[in-house]
Order: sequence, then C-alpha cells, then structure tokens
Amino acid sequence: MFIIQSYSLAVVFCVITMLCWGSWANTQKLAASTWRFELFYWDYVIGIVLLSLVFGLTLGSFGSGGRSFLEDLQQADLGSYGKALSGGIVFNLANILIVAAIAIAGMAVAFPVGIGLALVLGVLLNYFSAQMGDPVLLFTGVGMVTGAIVLDAMAYRKLSAQHKKAPGKGLRLALVGGLLMSLFYFFVQQSMSLDFQNPTPGKFTPYGAVFIFALGILGSNFLFNTLLMRKPVEGDPVTYRMYFSGKPAIHLVGILGGVIWCVGMSFSIIAAEQAGPAISYGLGQGATMVAAFWGVFVWKEFKVAPKGTGRLLVAMFALFLVGLVLIIAAGT
Repeated sequence: MFIIQSYSLAVVFCVITMLCWGSWANTQKLAASTWRFELFYWDYVIGIVLLSLVFGLTLGSFGSGGRSFLEDLQQADLGSYGKALSGGIVFNLANILIVAAIAIAGMAVAFPVGIGLALVLGVLLNYFSAQMGDPVLLFTGVGMVTGAIVLDAMAYRKLSAQHKKAPGKGLRLALVGGLLMSLFYFFVQQSMSLDFQNPTPGKFTPYGAVFIFALGILGSNFLFNTLLMRKPVEGDPVTYRMYFSGKPAIHLVGILGGVIWCVGMSFSIIAAEQAGPAISYGLGQGATMVAAFWGVFVWKEFKVAPKGTGRLLVAMFALFLVGLVLIIAAGT
C-alpha cells in the first residue's frame, strides 16, 4: 500500500485535508436552490463510501509496504471493526446536529461553538492517545485557530440578522454536535496501527479503517437522515420518492461533495503515522478558515457587510495563518 515516508509530505497531505474539508460544502451550496439538504446528504454519503473503496482498491492495494486492502479487512478483529464503525456513526450524528444547529441559531452561533469545541477537544484527545509533537507549539497553534474561528463568528454576526433568533435549542445542538465531532477521529485512529509498514495484527491500516468508517456513516444514515427527512429542522418533510426523482446531474453534485470530503479524511489518516493524530486532526479542522475564504472571496458573502467587518476578517486570517505555522512546527 502507499505509505508516506516523511513529515514534510505528511504536512502536505494534512493541508490537502484542510482544503477538502473546507471546500466540500460548496457542492451543497450549488445544489441548495433546487435540492434539499436531506436529499443532498444521501449523495454526499454515497460519495464518501465510493471514494474510500476506490482508494482501498488502488492506493491501499499497490506497493510492497504494509498489508493489502482486502487482506487488511480479512485479518482485522471485531474490536477494530467496532471502533471504525463507531467513528462513522459518531461523525454522521455530529455532522447532522451541527447542520441542524446552523439552521436554528445561525452560522455565527453554531459554527464556532460546534467546530471550535470539536477542534480543541479533538486535538487534546488525539494528542494524549498518541503523544507526538511539541505540546506547547501544538496547543498554542490550536488556540490561535480557535481565536480565528471566534473572529469568523463575530464577522458573521455583524453581517447577518440571524443572531436575533433565540439561540437556546441551536446552541445545545451545537454543543452536542461539537462534542461528538471531537470523538470520531479518535475512534478511527484507535482502530488502526500507527506502524503502517509493519501493522499490528488485528488492527486496520489507514485504507481499511477509512472504508469501515464510511460504512458506519452509510449504515447510520438510514436512521439519522430518515428521521431528519421526516422531521426536518426547517421546511416540509421530504420523501425517498423525491430523492429518486432527482436528475443525475444533481446526484453527481452531492456525490462529488462526499468524494472531496473523503479525500481529506483519507489523506489525514494516511498522514497520521508521520505527523501524529493530533497534528493531522488539528490541521484538518482548520477547514473552517478555508470555508471562510470561499465565503469572502468567491461567494462574496461579505460584500455588503457593515463597517468594521473587514478588520475582523483580516485579523481572523492572520490568526489562522500563525496558528497553522505553529501546528506544523510542533511536529518538526
């Protein structure tokens, strides 16, 4: 299987993760005018499963290092399967809760609470499970990125009147979603060996772990997304008949979103041996700032923002870049 041999390449893979995790939602934005999120989400999940399988049968099956993808699936024990599946289930529920929180309380409340909490707790959890990297640089960098997320929220608050909504229910959903989002990567990491060249018997290599994780998302989606379709946070209920009546082009947009997200997840897990789980996860969750970049420079979301918003955006990106440099330096 393909294995990263250097820390510098691992950092490149982590940066690609950040770009992918911060960019996949553009596909949902493209589809939003004609396609409900609950329907889009099915295609998104299908895209995750398909990409994880393709990577397993290609990158995970070629080369002399480690184990091949199919051999990896055959030798893994039930504990490893349970952890990887649990990671998928936890991620899926967290993702849906955060999306619901955004719908209720707005981006300015839900996103910094959910993703900020996931970033801080996730890095702590993954660092103490596999202590790789300088903790002072790592946690200082994470603090900087968290500060950037808060500034992002303040900018959105200035822009939008959504903050006038009562945030109670949305805030609670964001807190639960953020807590769960901080756990999913830990479950996947615990299911696999961090020695990819000579992996521990009974544990997965990255490609097997990501594929089983994806199956956990798919299986749990029949429960979580079906409930969301019947009792949506906003709008009328949607049906499976609506989903199957969708045009191929709109399905492909959702599948592309899942593919982009799963490229990021796969690259993060592949990089974990050299970078360490905490650095891989921490860099990946910098995706919030990538999403903000899309919003500012491509979707022009702040075109009519009130006075003072520009200074917040400049400070946000500055903090993010400093935090990013510190997180990378933590592993050198």
